[in-house]
Amino acid sequence: MDANNANSEFRLKLLSLAQQNSGLLESKKLTAGVDYLPPSGKVVGTKEFEMLMQASVDMWLTAGRFSEQFEAEFPKIWNLKYSLLVNSGSSANLVAFSALTSPKLRERALKPGDEFITAACGFPTTVAPAIQFGMKPVFIDVDLQTQNATLETIEKAITPKTKLVMLAHSLGNPFRSDLVAKLCKEKNIWFIEDCCDALGAKVGDQHVGTYGDIATCSFYPAHHITMGEGGAVLMNDHQLYKVAMSFRDWGRDCYCPPGVADSCGARFDWKLGSLPKGYDHKYIYSHLGYNLKTTDFQAAIGLAQLERLPGFVKKRQENHEYLDKRLTELGMSDKIILTKATPGTTPSWFGFFLTLREENKRRAVVQYLESHKVGTRLLFAGNLIRQPAFRDVPHDVLGPLTNTDKIMNDGFWVGVWPGLDKPHLDYIAQTIVDALR
Repeated sequence: MDANNANSEFRLKLLSLAQQNSGLLESKKLTAGVDYLPPSGKVVGTKEFEMLMQASVDMWLTAGRFSEQFEAEFPKIWNLKYSLLVNSGSSANLVAFSALTSPKLRERALKPGDEFITAACGFPTTVAPAIQFGMKPVFIDVDLQTQNATLETIEKAITPKTKLVMLAHSLGNPFRSDLVAKLCKEKNIWFIEDCCDALGAKVGDQHVGTYGDIATCSFYPAHHITMGEGGAVLMNDHQLYKVAMSFRDWGRDCYCPPGVADSCGARFDWKLGSLPKGYDHKYIYSHLGYNLKTTDFQAAIGLAQLERLPGFVKKRQENHEYLDKRLTELGMSDKIILTKATPGTTPSWFGFFLTLREENKRRAVVQYLESHKVGTRLLFAGNLIRQPAFRDVPHDVLGPLTNTDKIMNDGFWVGVWPGLDKPHLDYIAQTIVDALR
């Protein structure tokens, strides 16, 4: 038997084994009151295992055919042209930001000392790349019921030094990125949409991520789809795509994928910098970049997850609606502030966020929930400027961060991920009631 036939036979055996044991490969079903109900989690099964086995048989240990397929299929969901896979959502934010510092953008390139506007309530790696580069953050407050920045606040924060707005859609609840994009275009300001927690959400009839100059996604196990570790950068502009690819791939000028050479047909004809003419283009670097690629193993799992995305989004929306209804029926409106969808948007909920009206009760409530096997999380870093890592960061703040501090002190969220069903949500709702009473 030749090598190709042996390889094909081995593939068939692996896929058959996966199908025979499909029940063992599906995510475990949880029992309310017995099992811990985590606030987030992955839902995987036979198809993910099959795809992983195909990538394993290939033994292509970096980005390859599955990565290329994912990068081709993923932007179609958003009606965008380009996507780049990276190894995390945080890396996606790093690549997206770094692309806007490229000298190839000439006078529009971001520079140290420029200002950028972001929400004080959020996740640190939304803002860390710009701070590390030397830009000055201008922190703004958020709306208490949506946990998002508003157009009015963003507009007030703009100064002649403002060159970037970089904001995350909070817990799958979009801010009005259409209006923000319009404002940024009028002011000649770059706009990055961090969609790591909001895959599948819409503003109007368009997906989040389609309004900004660049968008970012995360595929961590807690997110809407997973590769284990992974993320993506999306854009429509070809120049930004090439620059972002360079930063992701060591900063090199060459755009050949791994294992490929001379895509440009002029590999030994370039003259860049003060290098000798004809220096191998695969080793010419136009940016101070990184290696942030993902592997084909991750991309293969991602392709299987991509097929599930519409169902995952629908399930999250249904779970959020049901839990909201149950807590309302149980008469909790005098004790908690429930999150509301931003008007004009369709959320793809990451979690169910609620804010206690009474102060200094959150710790006792979440401890009660955790002890009764209901998982909780805070809204990430709470107020970023109160975090130790931000203590010595030069920054400005627009007005008091009243709502951000309220969320930091009295807010938390529970799960609505697709591994949860109505019996789980009934248990979560009743446990919240018991904790408050």
